[in-house]
Amino acid sequence: MTDLPNAISRARAYAPFLSMALDRLPDLEAMLAGGDVEQALTHAKVAGNGIEDKAVALRRERLALALVLAIGDLAGVFPLARVITELSDFADRSLDSAIIAAIRRRTPDAEPAGFSAIALGKHGAQELNYSSDIDPILLYDPETLPRRERDDPAEAAQRIARALMEIMSNVTSEGYVFRVDLRLRPASEVSPLALPFEAAITHYESSALAWERAAYIRARAASGDIAAGQAFLDTIRPFVWRRSLDFGAIAEIGRLTTRIRDHYSAGQAIGPGYDLKRGRGGIREVEFFAQTHQLIHGGRNPALRLRGTRASLDALAQAGIISAEDAQVMGASYDRLRTLEHRLQMVADQQTHSLPNDPAALENVARLEGFTGGAALVAELTEISDVVGRRFDALIKTYAPTGAVAVVTMPEADAFGERIAAWEGGQYRCLRTAEAREAFARIRPQLQRALAEAPDPDRALLRWEQLLAGLPSAINVFRLLEARPGLLAVVMRILAHAPTLADELARRSDLLDTLIDRSAFDLPGSVEEIAAELARGEAGDDYQRLLDTVRVRVGEMRFALGVQLIEGQRDPLGVAAALSRVAEAAIAVLGRAAIEEFRQNHGDVPGSDLAILGLGRLGGAALTHASDLDLIFLFSGDHAAESDGRRPLGATLYYNRLAQRVIAALSVPTAAGALYEVDTRLRPSGAQGPISVSFDSFERYQREEAWTWEHMALCRARPLFGTPDDRAKLCDAIQQVLDRTRDPAKLRNDVLEMRETMAGHKPPKGPLDVKLARGGLVDIEFMVHFLQLRDHIARTPDLGEAVEMLERQGLFPPGIRAAHDLMARLLVVVRLVAPDGMFPPEASRAIVARSCGLDSWEVLLGAVLEARAQVAAAWTQVFEIPLEIEA
Repeated sequence: MTDLPNAISRARAYAPFLSMALDRLPDLEAMLAGGDVEQALTHAKVAGNGIEDKAVALRRERLALALVLAIGDLAGVFPLARVITELSDFADRSLDSAIIAAIRRRTPDAEPAGFSAIALGKHGAQELNYSSDIDPILLYDPETLPRRERDDPAEAAQRIARALMEIMSNVTSEGYVFRVDLRLRPASEVSPLALPFEAAITHYESSALAWERAAYIRARAASGDIAAGQAFLDTIRPFVWRRSLDFGAIAEIGRLTTRIRDHYSAGQAIGPGYDLKRGRGGIREVEFFAQTHQLIHGGRNPALRLRGTRASLDALAQAGIISAEDAQVMGASYDRLRTLEHRLQMVADQQTHSLPNDPAALENVARLEGFTGGAALVAELTEISDVVGRRFDALIKTYAPTGAVAVVTMPEADAFGERIAAWEGGQYRCLRTAEAREAFARIRPQLQRALAEAPDPDRALLRWEQLLAGLPSAINVFRLLEARPGLLAVVMRILAHAPTLADELARRSDLLDTLIDRSAFDLPGSVEEIAAELARGEAGDDYQRLLDTVRVRVGEMRFALGVQLIEGQRDPLGVAAALSRVAEAAIAVLGRAAIEEFRQNHGDVPGSDLAILGLGRLGGAALTHASDLDLIFLFSGDHAAESDGRRPLGATLYYNRLAQRVIAALSVPTAAGALYEVDTRLRPSGAQGPISVSFDSFERYQREEAWTWEHMALCRARPLFGTPDDRAKLCDAIQQVLDRTRDPAKLRNDVLEMRETMAGHKPPKGPLDVKLARGGLVDIEFMVHFLQLRDHIARTPDLGEAVEMLERQGLFPPGIRAAHDLMARLLVVVRLVAPDGMFPPEASRAIVARSCGLDSWEVLLGAVLEARAQVAAAWTQVFEIPLEIEA
């Protein structure tokens, strides 16, 4: 519907405020009637030009803008997004003008600075309604605020705030600009109208309430000193967007919403008096639906840190946090509710959100919108309220506290109760506050049940106590487990079965946060996708913060992959490949960052770049949770060149220092913890050689000095970092080394001697060490590399693929690929469940067997023994000597 004359007619018939505006502004009515809405809007924005009194000028502009936007809206020319954006932009302009005018009352020649208005709510989101008030936070900098020399900065700031309120809010014969509500400022009942930036920062970092955090989701530096306002928002960003989930805040939002429903109970029923904003299924429930999910997930995903409601819903759907259907339904409902809210407010320019109780007034609003009568309006609202309310009911059920603490009677309850009494009696620091004990009481029944149902209750209980001992504060953990009861069972399985994950959890309880996302049980994507996730930060983040960020996110990914193994969600071989992609992405991100940091002092070496080779399990894309990173650092170009920075270095020294910087980035613990162990002993000349050498030196060493075992290591070498050209050159150089013609007898003797030496120095750690045990993975690797070097075939760093190629060519007997895969799966799982290589506790053995695709522990042990026997038979075929294995 784009009938402008009809819109004007309805405005005159059903909206006294618009009828008055049409009478006062005949020129605009003529433009609108003639169809030139954009011209009318342009004229409305300059309606106050030439008027010296800023208060009058803004009121003239406001009336003209209100008229044009209303008629354009009623005619269907302006969509809702255009209307709310124009209203919000006017709020920014008018607030800015009022700040300038207020400052210049006492300092006429000063450039306005040091005074900022932070927009919250719909103003911050640029979603103002037709008759909104605005809720800014007024902040100032005592050092830069313009004032007379004798004026105290605080007094000057309050004077500016009072003048601003007068300009904006006083109702005169010209009307008003905006009703300004300053009650959202910190401690509004006792604080001044404008606060120093530092005082506000201190409040939000130390004593702010949960609702204040939610309010700042939509905060925006809107007027005045924008740069100072944005700097303030950047400073408090960690308060708003917390990587560690705060289920106390989420629960408080749930309580707040429940209280709102109770308080406005009279406006819940659809019909006369229904509150479109606060009623069930109303505007606020759509906004809270989006904001609650943003509070939970936005700290970990900056893509969700949006102000607009529709944009936030779409982003949540894109991230897989809510369904696309929910985003569409809630978004469309929100737009329609906001449109109907505008109709209510257009009638008399009142900030109302409720349907009139008077039947005639309800009929009037309905006809302004174009309905045939009030019944049609109520019918549409009934449908909208139902679809929104049902979705919001589910949200409240998930996050709002339930109140009562249940009592569960279970076997051994008395002993368990005595244990808990010791916890609560001060044994653990994290349970010494009343708030912590109250939060714990809410999960106690679930904890007791989960411990009783754990595969190994005693072991799970012991590790739970270790977890409590390591937590400085456990309130958030308890609240998370209360909000996600199913998560407690997962935690018990982690504690019972995976000491490596349990230790990580004790160090970082926020790792539990990763498990509430739907993506927690998805394998991470490509190296490029993971690298983009690791590198994703905020404007202004420095090198140290990036090191911390990568450690946190890699830790989360590795933890989630470990949980997938324990839960039987993924093939261990897929997890091993995923762990390798995560490591490769970390190398890419931290390598680039280290280079950027290093070049600030030392510049670049012209025509030269760093390259990194991955070897061993990293080169073969088969890492376990216990693997270190085998790396070789190289550089292209002339080793005699020099860098071009303010502190130039020769190329060799440059790249050795740079390599040390990259190693430190990958391995040195920071405040966020450790990352990887890096092993560079496979570099030319081993531990005695320089950490980084030129391509030419590397090729010469491999050609003239390298031992057979070093060429065997190159069979699993893979360029992980460097320019595409340099990676290709490295692949060619490695290929040339591996293509050398070799004396088969000497090669055989070197390989066998090396394996005997290794067996003497590195015996298996225990009965499940299928890597070092004879007939295990190392023996497979030695056979593969021997055949790769002797026959120049099966060239791939992926050991499983190489085994399959050799099996197809008859160089291995049938079944070696299956034997490899079984033991490779077992190795990945055992590194989590029994890192000492010994048999895991009996309760954990079913998990190990299931991960290897077998029905029971006994079947697994038999299959492993059979696999090792097959490897021994292959060894005899390849080397023509028997291999003895021990059961």
